[in-house]
Amino acid sequence: MNRTLILIGLIVIAAGLLWPWLSKLPLGQLPGDIVIRRENVSFYFPITTMILASLVVSAILWVFQR
Repeated sequence: MNRTLILIGLIVIAAGLLWPWLSKLPLGQLPGDIVIRRENVSFYFPITTMILASLVVSAILWVFQR
């Protein structure tokens, strides 16, 4: 458990340090993400982005378990 928490902390720190470059990635604007904009309401559901993030996290966890 301690190793997992340390790893999560390091990933969060790395994401924070790399944020200027990560924010330029087209995540959230991928084909398959649902965006509905009306007069007073905006609805956003990033299906494709969530699937991609899930695959990346699953691959990282699979590598660390081996």
